[in-house]
Amino acid sequence: MSAVVTAEANGQKATMPAAIVVEKIVKRYGDFEAVRGVNFTVAEGEIFGLLGPNGAGKSTLIRMMTTLIPVTSGRALVAGYDVMKDADAVRRAIGVIPQALTSDQDLTVEENLSIYAKLYSVPREQRERNIAEVLEAVDLLKWRKAETKTLSGGMRRRLEIARGLVHNPRIFFLDEPTTGLDPVSRIAVWEMLNNLKKTRNLTMLVTTHYMEEADRLCDRIAIVDHGTLVALGTPVELKQSVPGSNVVEVQFARESDEWMRRLQALPDVTDVQSQSAGVYRVLTSNGSKTTTQLVEMAASLDEQIGSLSVQNTSLDDVFVHYTGRQLRDEQVKSVFVMPTRPGANP
Repeated sequence: MSAVVTAEANGQKATMPAAIVVEKIVKRYGDFEAVRGVNFTVAEGEIFGLLGPNGAGKSTLIRMMTTLIPVTSGRALVAGYDVMKDADAVRRAIGVIPQALTSDQDLTVEENLSIYAKLYSVPREQRERNIAEVLEAVDLLKWRKAETKTLSGGMRRRLEIARGLVHNPRIFFLDEPTTGLDPVSRIAVWEMLNNLKKTRNLTMLVTTHYMEEADRLCDRIAIVDHGTLVALGTPVELKQSVPGSNVVEVQFARESDEWMRRLQALPDVTDVQSQSAGVYRVLTSNGSKTTTQLVEMAASLDEQIGSLSVQNTSLDDVFVHYTGRQLRDEQVKSVFVMPTRPGANP
């Protein structure tokens, strides 16, 4: 496949072959467009995230790329194969983990994996070897004879991941892989996926609505809202694209309609977001200076500050910047894509 993408690997940018190419893809149900002309590429060996709220179109995108539903218009190439013209070839090259836990609870861990490997026509000797390898990779080897219904939620999610790998796919799709897991189990899944990427040379596409998950797990992130791609880049690039390098969160003891205007008038402030009654997030290019000015302003007005904190720009701020209330109520901004090297596809 000739398509390439500039992506970050081991802290450095490089131009690599594209494992997934999505071009002006649309999914329409009657008059409703669930996905609206989305474009992106995924480099071989990277973890690519689709970040967005529930109903944004993430699952629809992944279902089209995995041949589960037809594309209305545009095209998607997965492992070099067109999902509409070469669906069987695409299915042989991918592993898929859906949101729901679908392993048979009455079967053992090993039996679930064996059935799945047989569906992919994995030869018996290779099947036994693959099962042992994937169970070791997800740290379930000692539970291979256990009935699935006896496993915890985190262990069942690891079993789902093992099942998706048992036929040695080149590309791995994970739809909301940590939904319903406790924080400890969620972090364990992140660590496991990062290790699998390195040891098995996997390309992964992950959908998520967890900001921390996208930030810690993904090499690049596409933010999707209302079926449209609104931003694309590495976590660092996306944070840098938001005006203001710091966020000052302040709570005033007394509510006033004037706080928004006063905060916006401070030097270096690029945006002010009202969070709740009396609580504001202030984006600024100089956090320490803005904090000092804010305290002085409150003192001059004889107002009390209930709480005050300064932090770096987060993916939450990126998400609000590109998919804020004004965007939802009026229109979606033009897509922001980090510039690539000359001659490289976005």
